[in-house]
Amino acid sequence: MAGQANYIKNLKSETVVQQVINCLTDGIVSGELKPGDRLPTEPELAANFGVARTSVREATKILSYMGVLESRRSEGTFVSSGFTESMIDPMVYGIILGRGEDFDSLIELREMTEVGIMRLAMKKGGEEELRRIRDCLDDFEDAVAGRRGEVEEAAFMADEAFHNAVSAMCRNDLVDKINRVVRMLTYAVRRKTVSTMISTGRARRLLDVHWRIYELLKSKNTEGLEEFIHETYFLDVVKN
Repeated sequence: MAGQANYIKNLKSETVVQQVINCLTDGIVSGELKPGDRLPTEPELAANFGVARTSVREATKILSYMGVLESRRSEGTFVSSGFTESMIDPMVYGIILGRGEDFDSLIELREMTEVGIMRLAMKKGGEEELRRIRDCLDDFEDAVAGRRGEVEEAAFMADEAFHNAVSAMCRNDLVDKINRVVRMLTYAVRRKTVSTMISTGRARRLLDVHWRIYELLKSKNTEGLEEFIHETYFLDVVKN
């Protein structure tokens, strides 16, 4: 790539994926990256940002899901030419670019969303969805046991799959899209939580929380649901 655009920055090691997302969206907001522009290749972006290719891949995957970028097979990744359904509406795109830097606000948004999702999942979900969630728990167990590759990465991906399966249990596409927006906005917090729980020997506690969510969905028991969801965030971990 000729020269180096202003949005290419040297990133800190913490929350690398989110920082790559921030830099790319900065490029879009500033106009350096315009609708229809082709992004540099994954290796080029990784080299310019000074990060691993996996971080670039995950960041572009998130932005593609949100409709900010679009991947064209054999052509590359491009800035979307307009809003897509997956953005939900321009307001959400503004939230993405704003990056939700207020920690407490993000936690409140996540808590409100997850409690609502749990209630709707209990109301509308069936045995098929519960079996899918149960399979996700088996995968989570394998991840923590080191049977799925690098433990922290595998555990985080298993956590993602689990919560996406819970969201799908709502049988509501709009709710599912909103949930994915909230989970993207809280990506860094969630990633740190899983990583710290694994690295400090609390993997079993993390797993037990997910098993408890499964049991609540299965029993359709909403008693104390709000308090339980709040406790699952392990705020002592992410605030330290």
